[in-house]
Amino acid sequence: MKILIVEDEIKTAEYLRQGLTEQGYSIDLAFDGIDGQHQALHHQYDVIVLDAMLPGKDGFALLRALREKKDTPVLMLTARDSTHDRVKGLQEGADDYLVKPFSFNELLARIQAIARRGRTQESTLLRVGDLQIDLISRRVSRAGQRIDLTAKEFALISLLARRQGEILSKTVIAELVWDMNFDSNTNVVEVAIKRLRAKMDLPFSQNLLHTIRGMGYVLEDRSAVG
Repeated sequence: MKILIVEDEIKTAEYLRQGLTEQGYSIDLAFDGIDGQHQALHHQYDVIVLDAMLPGKDGFALLRALREKKDTPVLMLTARDSTHDRVKGLQEGADDYLVKPFSFNELLARIQAIARRGRTQESTLLRVGDLQIDLISRRVSRAGQRIDLTAKEFALISLLARRQGEILSKTVIAELVWDMNFDSNTNVVEVAIKRLRAKMDLPFSQNLLHTIRGMGYVLEDRSAVG
C-alpha cells in the first residue's frame, strides 16, 4: 500500500514515515500544501494523511482540489480539535479525522479502515497462480497454506504481485520497498529475495519468483503461459 503524508512538522512526518515503513508500507512525504497537492494529483496513492495547517496551501484547500479530480481516501491529521474543524474536514471530503497528539496504533488502524472502505473487494486481493495476497488483512497464502512474512517481505511480494509479469530491477525494488538509492555493494535486495523464495517457492513444486540474469526479478505463473 502506498501512502502520501502531507505534514509540515518534519519530526512528525519522519516519525510517521518510519513507523509506517516498518509496517511494510511505501511512503512519500510532502512538507507544504503546494507540493502535497502536486503529488496527490499526479501520483496514485491508497491513502493520504493530510495535516490541516500547512504552509503554501492549507489542508482544507488541498482537499477541495483533490476531491474535484480524485476520490483517494484521506485521513486528516491536525492539532485542531474543535468540532467546527472536524465537521469542516469531513464536509470537504475527508474520510476520517484524527487529532494530535495521537496513538500510532490508532492511526494505523484508521488508515487500514479507510483503505478498506476505499477499495473494491476485487482490488484488495492479488493473485498469481495459486498465490493469494490480501492487501488489507496483510495475509499471504499459497495453495491454501498460510505464509508468514515480515513487513518488508510483505511489501516486496506486494510490489512484485502488483506488477506481475514485469521485470523489476534491483534499483526499482530498493527505491520502492526500502526507500533508498540502490548501492551495488549492498545485497539487501538479494537477501530479501532469497528469504522470500524460501517461504513461497521452495515448499511448492512450481516456482513463481524468477531471476532474470542481468535485469532483475519477475513474479509470474509460467504454467499459464502458452
